[in-house]
Amino acid sequence: MFGISPLGWIHTLGSLPAIPLAGYMFIKHGRIVPRSRAGLAYFVSMLIGGLTVFLVAHQPISPVIGAVTTLMLLAGYGVGFVPWLGRTGTYLETILLSVTAFLLMVPSVSETLRRVPDGNPIVTGPNSPLLKGALGLIALALVVGVAMQIFVLRKEGAHLARQAQS
Repeated sequence: MFGISPLGWIHTLGSLPAIPLAGYMFIKHGRIVPRSRAGLAYFVSMLIGGLTVFLVAHQPISPVIGAVTTLMLLAGYGVGFVPWLGRTGTYLETILLSVTAFLLMVPSVSETLRRVPDGNPIVTGPNSPLLKGALGLIALALVVGVAMQIFVLRKEGAHLARQAQS
């Protein structure tokens, strides 16, 4: 079905939960929260996707995206354990994990549009205007989303600083 191998299904079904988990955390917390139940499930799901892409990738860029995603995922989760970074660590964590969500959505949208419906996909190639538009919207969501997250984190930091002075 959809031209996906059994190993491809493991990759797809293993990484698929990361999409609603990221959406849930963006809505509830405004960012991916690594030290939460949803954050742990996101980490596991993204790690499965990031590591199995090397076994199923057909596009030359796919292993690169998988490697970058996995490195950013590990860095995003690890930066919170570096105490001397302080609030900078929260900014880095937020940006890195937002980029992992973006890097998950790029192949997810691309592959879905190029495979569904089975036998008569919505787009037939990488130069499709619909595919380019969809990927452009995802890139715009990343830029606007990260800017909003940084704004909120700065506002929260200023509020905390004012409280500490009182």
